[in-house]
Amino acid sequence: MEVEDKNISYRIYLVAFVMFLMAVGITVKLTNIQWVEGDYYRKLAKDRSVRNFVIPANQGNIYSADGSLLATSIPKYKIRFDALAPKTADFNDNVSALADSLSVMLGKPSSFYERELKRARANKNRYLLVARDLSYTEYMRIKKFPLFKLGAYKGGIITEQKTVREHPIGLIAERTIGYSRLDHNGSLTRVGIEGAFKNYLNGKDGKIMKQKIAKGQWKPIRDVNEIEPQDGYDIISTIDVYIQDIAHHALLKQLQHYDADHGCVVVMETKTGHIKAISNLGRAKDSTYFETINYAVAESQEPGSTFKLAGLMTVLEDKVADTSTVYDSGDGIAIYSRKKVRDSKKGGYGKISLARAFELSSNTILVQAVYDGYKSDPKKFVDHLNNYGFNKPLGLPFRGEGKPYIPQPGDKHWSAISLPWMGFGYGVMMTPLQILTFYNAVANNGEMVKPQFVSEIKEWNRTVKKYDKEVINPKIASQETINKVQAVLENVVKKGTGSKLYSKDFSMAGKTGTAQVDYGKSGAQQYYASSFVGYFPADEPKYSCIVVIHKPNPNKGYYGADVSGPVFKRIAQKIFTDAPSTNTIKNLNSKRQIQEKNYVQYFEKSQEKHEYVPDLRGMPGMDAVALLENLNIKVKVIGVGKVRKQSVQAGTSIAKTPIITLELS
Repeated sequence: MEVEDKNISYRIYLVAFVMFLMAVGITVKLTNIQWVEGDYYRKLAKDRSVRNFVIPANQGNIYSADGSLLATSIPKYKIRFDALAPKTADFNDNVSALADSLSVMLGKPSSFYERELKRARANKNRYLLVARDLSYTEYMRIKKFPLFKLGAYKGGIITEQKTVREHPIGLIAERTIGYSRLDHNGSLTRVGIEGAFKNYLNGKDGKIMKQKIAKGQWKPIRDVNEIEPQDGYDIISTIDVYIQDIAHHALLKQLQHYDADHGCVVVMETKTGHIKAISNLGRAKDSTYFETINYAVAESQEPGSTFKLAGLMTVLEDKVADTSTVYDSGDGIAIYSRKKVRDSKKGGYGKISLARAFELSSNTILVQAVYDGYKSDPKKFVDHLNNYGFNKPLGLPFRGEGKPYIPQPGDKHWSAISLPWMGFGYGVMMTPLQILTFYNAVANNGEMVKPQFVSEIKEWNRTVKKYDKEVINPKIASQETINKVQAVLENVVKKGTGSKLYSKDFSMAGKTGTAQVDYGKSGAQQYYASSFVGYFPADEPKYSCIVVIHKPNPNKGYYGADVSGPVFKRIAQKIFTDAPSTNTIKNLNSKRQIQEKNYVQYFEKSQEKHEYVPDLRGMPGMDAVALLENLNIKVKVIGVGKVRKQSVQAGTSIAKTPIITLELS
């Protein structure tokens, strides 16, 4: 019995000792948590329940040279409801009025919203979605609704903000204006002006404190932000929306007509180098065209005949020959190192002057002039090309600028045909914008200026940075040479390969080009690239322009004068002939019957009390826009003239019509 009692005592002592050790361990752990690891766990608990979230700053706007908005950041708001936040009395007193207000604004019946709000209250839903994609004006309006106006804690309103980038003029010049997209690795990439000037556009992000609520959801702790975001600066581009629209549609029309693969057009202001328009269109699988690659900046290729101007200028500058020097094109074929150079005209042009050979784009004669003049010293010829800037990129702010290539005597790629091939634009690589910069220098009396896409960076009305004209080369050749090549370029349009473009009422100068692409590459599909580059007006150039169209349907045509030339002419004539030419306005006070009729029609409709969308068909576009905006309806307009079609039918409730599209004709 005594032994058994002792065993029991030992067991009790053992249990007591173990419990003592456990108590000591717990005490040590609690002490350690409280005094040693306490900060870590308190921070962990706070991080899991309260956290700072980033509020992205609004990017700055991008404007055209004429003040039109090209890209802008617009805040969009999502409204949710914490059904447990309001007191019972506040909820019951305001729920019906809140439902009525939501019905007027969002369009669904009041009973729907009241039912949803009460159901959220009964189910203890702290994150009910009320509305999404609200504008700032709509957000400010909904904040004043019954119950919501009590704020986040008493009224239960939860606001989430995001910023979206919009392009008011649509997809025109999209690749140059730029955009942000995720690449195949999930990384954010920015192209065009958006990417090149992101440090100015982006601004500084803000912060907002949010608290974790049910189901892993977060809501703001208070109505104000911890750190307010700072908007980015605005970018003033050189793009002119009017010229851009002309260039885009002229190029698109020609691509469609010739079933071409892709093309580009650039319009540059001669004196400043400001790019007034740039369009890059490629064909999709469904045969529509859209901007995907900045061909004008990135696509480096053999330019063909448009490069002949460099050879002509060099020959004249070194007085190797003059415009009156006569050459014999023979039978239209010249052979260099067993390689044939052919003229487009079968049988050649006979004996003609160098100037006339350029006007007719004779390959054999231009190659003769270059080869005969520099075969003993090709480096002298190539040094001129380097002086024109052809051996290096323009140094544009965009990623992916194409690299030019000029073979240099003595390097591993130089061969016996390098010099003659350069005479008619082969064996070299240029981008359209690099070719245009050279022609623009000729138009600018020899001063070569760098192409510019941005003129100014602003913060409201304060100029942060201004981009002045940047001169690449103050004089690419003597004035005597410049005068001669200007005269020859004008004659190309008057009586040369560009004669189809000639107009006695409007002077233009330039050069046609028809290059064979991938002509010597094994397995590559050969095709034509048609181009035209020049400037206008010819006597006092204001703009230079290049048009390049790749892979036109050869059954419809492929020569530069036929395919690309008309785009050039369309742009030149639209810019100048569409502008008013009179200095005085006659009969200012006289009334026109059609104007009076349109005004009466508009006035009568504007006086009506509208609860429903009116029938706008037949009304002048400007009158229809004014009428709808007075009804607080946003308007999107397509075309010009009178209203042919409206996206929302007449008779639809205005309350259910936040935006309407009008098609004019």
